[in-house]
Amino acid sequence: MESTQGDNTSSTDFTFMGLFNRKDISVLLFVIISIIFFTALMANGVMIFLIRTDSCLHTPMYFLLSHLSFIDMMYISTIVPKMLVDYLLGQSTISFLGCTAQHFLYLTLVGAEFFLLGLMAYDHYVTICNPLRYAVLMSRRVCWMIIAGSWFGGSLDGFLLTPITMCFPFCNSREINHFFCEAPAVLKLAGADTALYETVMYVCCVLMLLIPFSVVIASYAKILTTVHHMSSGEGRKKAFATCSSHMIVVTLFYGAAMYTYMLPHSYHRPDQDKVFSVFYTILTPMLNPLIYSLRNKDVTGALKTALGRIKGTQRVSGDAF
Repeated sequence: MESTQGDNTSSTDFTFMGLFNRKDISVLLFVIISIIFFTALMANGVMIFLIRTDSCLHTPMYFLLSHLSFIDMMYISTIVPKMLVDYLLGQSTISFLGCTAQHFLYLTLVGAEFFLLGLMAYDHYVTICNPLRYAVLMSRRVCWMIIAGSWFGGSLDGFLLTPITMCFPFCNSREINHFFCEAPAVLKLAGADTALYETVMYVCCVLMLLIPFSVVIASYAKILTTVHHMSSGEGRKKAFATCSSHMIVVTLFYGAAMYTYMLPHSYHRPDQDKVFSVFYTILTPMLNPLIYSLRNKDVTGALKTALGRIKGTQRVSGDAF
């Protein structure tokens, strides 16, 4: 298998060292990541379907959630399918063009999600802290501006950083000690001084990570203050539970990304980098629909209605025969 791969490898191809390099746990990791991947696709796909088809979910919050689900489906699909197929085929290479495309899509999608999560926290803030002005502050026009702004920010990051990352001369081995073409791992192969580029990337990360994360923290701090003064004990308990679950997922996402892109190189180790990347590239796309939506009564009600329609259709079809 290895010799075949070597014969088919171009001099411009990169080789992933990947997640499955430990034979004693490689099968277990493959099964776990496969389950996470298909769960993420199914959960996000169900969310998009329910939000599009159920009129009760035609609200600004669910409109934003449907786009988050779309980004998550695209996001995990740029990384995981190739990793799983390569494992099954005994391969670990990616072409220069493939690596460039993966790098661009990854940066664009993760950037869009960074901004969208921050702006969704603002939506939650308006819902709880300023409900009387919600229709004005979260109008359809504002929602589309949030979506457009998120995609613009992510695309700008992708178009700015991808050409610079991939134009460096790379060392002959071209072995990426990672499971996908993430910028810090690719830059370790660069045969030129990358200090200026790393400074630019750091500034981009401050804009794309710290600012949205600060908006999230400020929004939820205000929400929790408002919730604390609620007269209803049951409502207060429910709001605290919802906010805490949201904050756990958001902190996991932003925190892992901050570790990867903002921590000095001296604190990084390849194995740790892979683990942190798994948190925000593989786990988060699965957790987002489960935490944000499928635990919500409106969504579970819409799901029951949809399942009822399917059963009704099957019953009618059965009676016809």
